[in-house]
Amino acid sequence: MTPTRFRAAVLRGYGEPFTVEDVVLDGALAPGELLVEIAGCGMCRTDLAVRRSGGRSPLPAVLGHEGSGVVVRTGGGGSEPGVGDHVVLSFDSCGQCANCRGAAPAYCDSFASLNLFGGRAGEPPRLTDADGKALAPRWFGQSSFGAYALVSARNAVRVDPALPVELLGPLGCGFLTGAGAVLNTFRAGPGDTLVVLGAGAVGLAAVMAAGAAGAVCVAVDRHAERLALAERFGALPLAAGQAGLPERIRRLTGGGARYALDTTASPRLINDALLALRPTGTLGLVARLHTPLPLEPGTLDRGRAVRHICEGDAVPGLLIPVLTELWRAGRFPFDRLIRTYPLSAVNEAERDCEAGRVVKPVLLPEGRTP
Repeated sequence: MTPTRFRAAVLRGYGEPFTVEDVVLDGALAPGELLVEIAGCGMCRTDLAVRRSGGRSPLPAVLGHEGSGVVVRTGGGGSEPGVGDHVVLSFDSCGQCANCRGAAPAYCDSFASLNLFGGRAGEPPRLTDADGKALAPRWFGQSSFGAYALVSARNAVRVDPALPVELLGPLGCGFLTGAGAVLNTFRAGPGDTLVVLGAGAVGLAAVMAAGAAGAVCVAVDRHAERLALAERFGALPLAAGQAGLPERIRRLTGGGARYALDTTASPRLINDALLALRPTGTLGLVARLHTPLPLEPGTLDRGRAVRHICEGDAVPGLLIPVLTELWRAGRFPFDRLIRTYPLSAVNEAERDCEAGRVVKPVLLPEGRTP
């Protein structure tokens, strides 16, 4: 088949800006593969963390892993979404290991290779630049900072075409992670208490999910404007910089939170969160730790537990439809966290994201409007 030529944002060096340029995608689709015309793609801090990957994430590459759009071609194989279907793209998984078969695809044995460090073994280069030089394998199985993405049907979730497809991409990762931690990992419900550390995209998604579940939520952040957002979504706000944080959380949660979610990777806040838990409480970590984590004496006393949570423990095909229905009901207003940018403004979107001027940037390919 004729190769597909389109515009995409390419990161060529770990310290370089993105360049928006022509790229070429091999036109041949294997069974179980989809070509998706991208309507919008969220920018996630995991995309930006490539710059600090120590060379482990291969470059040059088209990043982007919160894509959404419309299927324009399929490679056959039966069960995948069909041409014309609106889809949200999520992380890739092998579908064959014990964790994938056990409905835990976020813990796929091949998660790192498929999503971060090199794609499927033996897969030939599919994406090249305008000069024919190979670009890195698909980032998170999609590489959706562009007008098109070639994806596995496993990481494409059908959605109602009546929904605003250009805004749905962050449901595939950032919002999925925060909401999934509350709804899947903690299974929070009415009367439960939760503290969320960090009111960014993941943290605010957790706040909204807690509200939808009927749980009491405390949000902790050092930025007043982020705390104001969390309060608007029903959380009790607490400034991170003041002394006595565990005691203040315990007062607001009637003796201690049952659950805590850390999105900051701050050792100080992690210790404070553990001390703020009630007996048998659980702390979930979603941010990657870059330094050793010293735990203060007593933090794990009385049955308290700490665990890592990847991708909200979600099966995307199950959780994404739940989140879109909550949005329709006005109980998960994730669109209020989004600011759209044309793909040509990808570097501006990155600067705004790093500076905290925007919660969730969404890049729109040329010709798209929100």
